[in-house]
Amino acid sequence: MANPPDMTKHRGFPSGMPGTGVQFTIRRANPRGVTPIKALPRRARPGTAEHRIDAAFLHALWHHFGAEPFERGNLDAARLNLLFGREVLPAGKDFDPLSYEALLVINEKTARQTFPESFDEVFEV
Repeated sequence: MANPPDMTKHRGFPSGMPGTGVQFTIRRANPRGVTPIKALPRRARPGTAEHRIDAAFLHALWHHFGAEPFERGNLDAARLNLLFGREVLPAGKDFDPLSYEALLVINEKTARQTFPESFDEVFEV
């Protein structure tokens, strides 16, 4: 079996949302290949548990990276895909959706409209 690709681990980033079993990061690179980053439809409505999980993930992204571009690294593709194309965008034209080194950036204007609670200093779980 081939060695899995290198993957930046974002130290200090929350591993998931407490009490839900939902992960925000992965422990190791996928040996079968990198899960692609692609926009997925989001069905979560404000006030639902799914919306709170998306808001908590965006809160963690904002408070860890701010407005600066960040590497995908060990961030969970499933969580990113629910925000991708709206609140999270490629940081450049050479974006590779199959790379752990792909750079992303938060679309602050859209994110503040969709998840204003994510920009509060403290996110209540």
